[in-house]
Amino acid sequence: HHVTIGYGRKVLLTSSATVHSIEILNGGTEPPAASVSSLISKHILIGNKGELHIGSADCPYKGNLTISLYGRSDDSDEEHSYFGRKYVGIGTGGILEIHGQKKLSWTFLNKTLHPGEGNENSYHFERSWGNRGIIVHIIDPKTGEVLHNDRFDTYRSKDESRRLAQYVEGVENGQILAMVVNDEGSNNLEDTARKALSKLGSRHFHRLGFRCVRPQASISVDTHSNCSILELADEAQGWWPGDRLVVASTDYSMLQAEEFTVLPCLTCTSNQVKVEGKPQFLHMGEMVDGVDMRAEVGLLSRNILIRGEMEAGCYGSEACKFFSFDTFGGHLKVEHGFRGVHIQGVEFVHMGQQSMGHYPVHFHMNGDVDQHGGYDPPTYVKDLSIHHTFSRCVTIHGSNGLLVKDVVGYDALGHCFFTEDGPEERNTFEHCLGLMVKAGTLLPSDRDSKMCRDITDGAYPGYVAKPRQDCSATSTFWIANPNNNLIDCAAAGSEETGFWFIFHHVPTGPSEGMYSPGKTEHTPMGRFINNRAHSNYRAGMILDNGVKTTQANAKDKRPFLSLIGARYGPHQDADPFKPRVPALIHHFVAYKNQDHGAWLRGGDVWLDDCQFADNGIGLTLASGGTFPDDDGSRQEVKNSLFVGESENRGMPMSDSRTWGPGGLDHSGRTLPRGVDFPIRGMQIYDGPINIQNCTFRKYVALGGRHTSAFGFRLNNSWQILKVSLLSLSHLGSVFQITSRVFFGEPGPWFNEMQMDGDKTTIFHDVDGSVSEYPGAFLVKEDNWLLRHPDCIDVPDWRAAICSGRFAQVSIYIQARNPANLNMKMVKDEYSEHPLELVGALGKRNHYQQYQPVITLAKSYTVHWDRAAPAELTVWLINFNRNDWITVGFCYPKGTNFTIISDLHNRLTKETRKTGVFMRTTQREKMSHTLLFLRVQAHNDKDDFAFCSVKGCERIKITAKIPKGSGPSDCMEMAYPKYAEMPVVDVPMPKKLPLHNSCLCVEFNVMGKVKYNTNFCTGCTFCFYFSPLLY
Repeated sequence: HHVTIGYGRKVLLTSSATVHSIEILNGGTEPPAASVSSLISKHILIGNKGELHIGSADCPYKGNLTISLYGRSDDSDEEHSYFGRKYVGIGTGGILEIHGQKKLSWTFLNKTLHPGEGNENSYHFERSWGNRGIIVHIIDPKTGEVLHNDRFDTYRSKDESRRLAQYVEGVENGQILAMVVNDEGSNNLEDTARKALSKLGSRHFHRLGFRCVRPQASISVDTHSNCSILELADEAQGWWPGDRLVVASTDYSMLQAEEFTVLPCLTCTSNQVKVEGKPQFLHMGEMVDGVDMRAEVGLLSRNILIRGEMEAGCYGSEACKFFSFDTFGGHLKVEHGFRGVHIQGVEFVHMGQQSMGHYPVHFHMNGDVDQHGGYDPPTYVKDLSIHHTFSRCVTIHGSNGLLVKDVVGYDALGHCFFTEDGPEERNTFEHCLGLMVKAGTLLPSDRDSKMCRDITDGAYPGYVAKPRQDCSATSTFWIANPNNNLIDCAAAGSEETGFWFIFHHVPTGPSEGMYSPGKTEHTPMGRFINNRAHSNYRAGMILDNGVKTTQANAKDKRPFLSLIGARYGPHQDADPFKPRVPALIHHFVAYKNQDHGAWLRGGDVWLDDCQFADNGIGLTLASGGTFPDDDGSRQEVKNSLFVGESENRGMPMSDSRTWGPGGLDHSGRTLPRGVDFPIRGMQIYDGPINIQNCTFRKYVALGGRHTSAFGFRLNNSWQILKVSLLSLSHLGSVFQITSRVFFGEPGPWFNEMQMDGDKTTIFHDVDGSVSEYPGAFLVKEDNWLLRHPDCIDVPDWRAAICSGRFAQVSIYIQARNPANLNMKMVKDEYSEHPLELVGALGKRNHYQQYQPVITLAKSYTVHWDRAAPAELTVWLINFNRNDWITVGFCYPKGTNFTIISDLHNRLTKETRKTGVFMRTTQREKMSHTLLFLRVQAHNDKDDFAFCSVKGCERIKITAKIPKGSGPSDCMEMAYPKYAEMPVVDVPMPKKLPLHNSCLCVEFNVMGKVKYNTNFCTGCTFCFYFSPLLY
């Protein structure tokens, strides 16, 4: 039947029904009675002045109601021009009020679940060092309760052997006696004890001997009941027998999430639930090394269910190339001009379609849906469970001010919580949980590598996709405009990323023209407070990248909306001419993310009170600007905790590449990227960044794995600005950290260390937290542009501790085919140690860029492996007023020059010639092959700006070079003629007092003593014991 409820009709649904479709128009309403259990329809359309009410905010619906949407994608029925097929549609003038029972949406485990154990009458005991001997447990066979336990050190004492014999004789019949030997227990085990053990049937004690590996003993006691008790952080309000739950992974793989069914439990407290089955995986329920790693527990069941009826398998769709199951689910869509929508306490399952615009919950081009749009009460979706979906969870498109609260999204295809085109602002995601988010086919950013290569729609003919660049961005929270709020949310497992802030330079699709170009890149961030991300492959959080907003063409063959580069620089009112506004990230927790805890590119981005643990790389703060179009920025992290390898060891999986030794005791554990991946707490990239009052723990380097608290981006072509580490960066005790920083060496992951950024690494240790020399700079050990005679080598770090005044010279080369030139820069004080740079840009680019970090007030020469470039621009980056260097550029004989100086305004893109630069008094003439310039800044600079307050000071050299000229290498002519004696301009700082350092003694396997070169903190004498000794 086609059911139409028209003008003035109020219909009460009193029994279950199956119909073709329902349309509610012109004032009609249809509330169901509490006795109704199901309503089956191809679609439900709520049109102009139509209303559908199921419960109310004050009186939630108390019955159990299932609304099933049926139909196939290839049905012969004509589909609706706006809503399509298989939908609940709220049209212009429509009202939808659905209010199910109030239930706890999700919470945390408060006690760890071990695989195969259920916390019900179960017991786990584990001991290592300091518990030598025979450990005994007496167990009640009916309840599994441990009645008594004791330890007998039969290695040390015969008295202990006799005590053991008496103890065993006293055990009552019928009780279980469990015994385990830890470390060693046979040395003084007498015959009386051996006989007592033999009476019990034990034979294994005959093989007891001196242990040869690290001792570790464990006893587990479990009952045979197939159920588990979940200890929760909150009262399980509304969780009833039969409800389904999901417990999130707390390891690297999101696939360790597990579903359970609630069972009756008369003895459970309000914070406990009994569930059917036992866990297959470890789920943490506690703080680990100061980091909150408790697993999220989400409710999947609700008393109101909206579901799509599905076919047995995939059919007639391009999606069948990638999915074996039917992906044509139901969907709910809200059209512009609706009168009211409030959805609460609803379960959505098998919703969404692998086609654009059809999602489980979709607000489409609604404009302001809060008080700004005249909605009172404001529009919201709350207390929803959206799971096993075929396209996203909640989609906000061209809509502002929506409240999404207490929503669980689980097992979804494509971005789960999704803001679409860029104009979406002021929406709030509060206490939302997303987990097990998988790739979908809709957008390039949804797709995995196979989909990216196989789906060629939208790409220029012949284009070969680059999956890790164009696609592979599936995210739990996909935020296309930073002016949205994320509060108390959890991204607990995605194929790629937890939270991704992405930028549309211009709005696309139906949103085209809704804001001016580049606005979102300058829009201040909304509230980002108390969020967490774990078990993601690429990162817990990314703030970077944009999407391509033009169609594919011969010049740019990439598909529409594929990933591209973008830069975030928030300013007041999104106006780059107004003051900067920092993006504030408060109390973000990121753990067990395989690649990054967070990768944040932007300026200013400030993190406070955050926690990073067990990530491949804890945190990278990348530069916010593309020089010279950005004025520099300040990024900082303070009051935060970084843990390299925590006590959350995970459990072995089928992939042996991610299981290996680690941690302080080198025991087995899951690893983020492989056994030799160089784990880093803070990765330094292109700066500048500030690290203040942060603590680093448990960064332990192993043979073949260069773990470190601080490290640098691997295979980095971009040069690094000088970086500041501010005061009180704690590096934990010596038993927690053995490698503070590592500058890299040729080998796995680091490759040949021949890229420009690999060679120019530097950071400023303001308070001596890393080097123990306050105010010192740490530089790569072989960068002689920065070294002086008093520098202190630290071989373990591949670094040197130096003092000085440093800046960065950026040399842009713009000439015909100059990108294949290699540049060699030489400091006159160390002419025997030139620094060779290949340039940051590709060799086929039309210009090249080199950015060596240099010591100020020194002299240099520059040489080329072929004829010098015809055009050369010297930009003074990080030069304060009166800072200078002298530099001689090598050119072929007979070269003619035009040299100008100017100021470049990054905002207006205007350039003003100054026409004046100072030459050196000694080298006022050009030699046959060298052009000497004294490069000096004439204007003041703000602290974190690249350039002066008046603009970027530049010198441009245009050279007419004789044809056929050979390499412009003047080394033999320049040196030793211009060589200088090394001079220490800035004295080395004093080392911190002795009480902040340690004497570190390591005992090797032969028992000989050697002194360890690592620095220690927080103790007077520290001892390393090699596990192999035991």
